[in-house]
Amino acid sequence: MEAEDDDIVARVRAAREAIAARFNYDLDAIFAHLRERERQSGRVVLPPPPKPAAVEAEPDPVAGEVPPPAAKAG
Repeated sequence: MEAEDDDIVARVRAAREAIAARFNYDLDAIFAHLRERERQSGRVVLPPPPKPAAVEAEPDPVAGEVPPPAAKAG
């Protein structure tokens, strides 16, 4: 069975289309509606955890990358 044929996928897509049409496909209006529903629910909504800091890779001399000059102590 392919996802396109799955009844659940079809129902989710139909619901998504109905919500989008209800708000004239305006993402700002859809988002405002969802925020209002979230507020009315009374549930505590937590923000996602922060993303981990990006780790800078060491320069690769084989690829022609040159390390930055070392800072002078002083």
